[in-house]
Amino acid sequence: MNRELLLRFENLVQLRGACRQLHALSSRKICGAPWKPVQLSAHPMGSLLLQPQLWQKDRSVSAALSQCRHLATKEETKKKKKKIPLTRGEVEIRPKMTVEELAQAMGKDIDHIYEVLLYTDINLDSIEPDSILHEDHIKMIVQKSGMKYKSAKLKEEKERKNTDAVKRPPADPAVLTPRPPVVTILGHVDHGKTTLLDSLRKTQVASMEAGGITQHIGAFLVHMPSGEKITFLDTPGHAAFSAMRARGTNVTDIVILVVAAEDGVMQQTIESIQHAKNAGVPLILAINKCDKPEADPERVKKELLAHDVVCEEFGGDVQAVNISALKGENLMVLAEATVALAEMLELKADATGPVEGTVIESRKDKGKGPLTTAIIQRGTLRKGCVLVAGKTWAKVRFLFDENGKAVHAASPGIPVEIMGWKESPSAGDEILEVESEQRAQEVVAWRTYVEEQEKMKEDLEVIEAKQKEHRLEYEKEQQKLSHLTWRQRKAARYKANKHVMFSRPKERAEMDENTLSLIVKGDVDGSVEAILNILDSYDCEDECKLDIVYFGMGDISENDISLAEAFNGVILGFSVKANESIKKLADRKGIKIKLHNIIYKLIEDLKDELNSRLPPTVVESTIVGKNKIPVAGCRVHKGLLDRKMKFKLIRNRDVIWKGCLSSLKYHKDDVQVIKTGMDCGLSLDKNLEFSIGDEIICYEEKEVRQTTSWDPGF
Repeated sequence: MNRELLLRFENLVQLRGACRQLHALSSRKICGAPWKPVQLSAHPMGSLLLQPQLWQKDRSVSAALSQCRHLATKEETKKKKKKIPLTRGEVEIRPKMTVEELAQAMGKDIDHIYEVLLYTDINLDSIEPDSILHEDHIKMIVQKSGMKYKSAKLKEEKERKNTDAVKRPPADPAVLTPRPPVVTILGHVDHGKTTLLDSLRKTQVASMEAGGITQHIGAFLVHMPSGEKITFLDTPGHAAFSAMRARGTNVTDIVILVVAAEDGVMQQTIESIQHAKNAGVPLILAINKCDKPEADPERVKKELLAHDVVCEEFGGDVQAVNISALKGENLMVLAEATVALAEMLELKADATGPVEGTVIESRKDKGKGPLTTAIIQRGTLRKGCVLVAGKTWAKVRFLFDENGKAVHAASPGIPVEIMGWKESPSAGDEILEVESEQRAQEVVAWRTYVEEQEKMKEDLEVIEAKQKEHRLEYEKEQQKLSHLTWRQRKAARYKANKHVMFSRPKERAEMDENTLSLIVKGDVDGSVEAILNILDSYDCEDECKLDIVYFGMGDISENDISLAEAFNGVILGFSVKANESIKKLADRKGIKIKLHNIIYKLIEDLKDELNSRLPPTVVESTIVGKNKIPVAGCRVHKGLLDRKMKFKLIRNRDVIWKGCLSSLKYHKDDVQVIKTGMDCGLSLDKNLEFSIGDEIICYEEKEVRQTTSWDPGF
């Protein structure tokens, strides 16, 4: 009995000691004091008697204490977690979120979003990481993922202030001073436009052009013997450069229409007349190549009447001058006619104040960076001016004339090459001078913002149209599955979309084998634009798809090779170069680089490449004509029968059998060939009954390379 009481008393003492230890531990955490074991001074006798027992139980007490400490630590962690404002599993959503943004907000992978979308009416083929999701779909995805959503507090966007640069109001007539006329030379390809300009400038521009065909727009200042200055724009006459010709007429005062006396009015002649009419620019007719025996200037004038170009001798207002650009005949008469018309137009400009002009052409130079050829229309351009054109700006570092010589200033009507652009502006962009670099950056930022807003608006319209289309398809599918339970419908929809999910790679989709990817590089902006315009006319997507991966200016670089390798593409280069190291790298990686200086040769090469991507067609080549079949044999009427070839049996103009011969005999001998006029016996590899009058034709099949039906227009 006493023994039991002692054991109980011992347990009570141990429990009291553990409680005091825990109390001391909590006091240490509150006060920051170091923890010490507590002496059980209240019961010295019990402590003394039970000392061995306490040492034996020390492990169990330590375990209890560590467990208590662990519980205390977990409680503190929970308290800390409660202080975090965001609830676990809550996603902050906002309108117009993309797939990628929603995945980041949910802390999930993009593939998780695609997997949830399998159960919706959205077509996964049209969804990309940057695709904008509808708000209903965003909420549904969050809920399907077992999370809650809350709408983000959107800041009310203040209407952004328009910081664009604009032209000055019209100048006071008192400050206007005379300026040189800007004359554009237009006409059909190879009618002698550049040769005419050569004779006026006493230079050899045409000899430097690839194939003798102008493929850039050039601006030149010509000093006449009388002291007058005329700015000439030499535009390409080839069909591919329609946009360049249109730009030339938009900045010009007078158009000289060059027509060859022996060819007459051609396709680009008519187009040039239309450009001049659209721009409201007066014409001067220059009938070239009049020194040739077959020249007929009168026929040219009569042909032009059909296009509302009436010469002065027929009662019109168009001056006509018969010239020979090659021999220099009547060139001064043409120049005097141009100067006289310019005087009648009274061309004047304001040479003071901020500069205004137009980009005629832009290109990239390896040493100088982006360069632009421009016509100044107002103000005087000097070094140090800050200019804005399109979505780029420049602080003018150097100015060059058409011969590459540095000039200090350019007044209205003078063509000049500008160095100092951050990026290459597009040909046709308006040039405006601003006060400072900071102001230029504001203008560019505003223009970029406006373009982004317009693009976003267009994208939303396309997305809404596609969603409407998919919604209608979904409703039709729902009607088909209306007899099923919701679980069965869910399973059927998942099965229908599962293959799309698993065939979708994370990085990029595999390119179709029948797709030609292109990297287009040109020497100037106008050349690239002309090539892209031609490629826009491609209308044979069912034969071979055309995918333009990248386009730009400058020589072929390693980045172009990497792009071509990634997309299994071809590099098209127009008037650009590829150094030896680039060519070796391309050969090593199996990349085709096609470099050309003449545009129609580049397009021909592109068509050959398209043809190589088309599968070959099988064409039957007839070896023999008709073979009449009597009862058990036949007689060769034309050509020969060769047992190695293929045969077909024709009855009443219908082919009833195609195949090979099992035997071919002449009398009783097996033979390989039967010639014209010989009788023979033959049997087919199929059991068919012959009829009198049946025809057997011997033929061979050849694989013939297909050609694309695309017609670029020249």
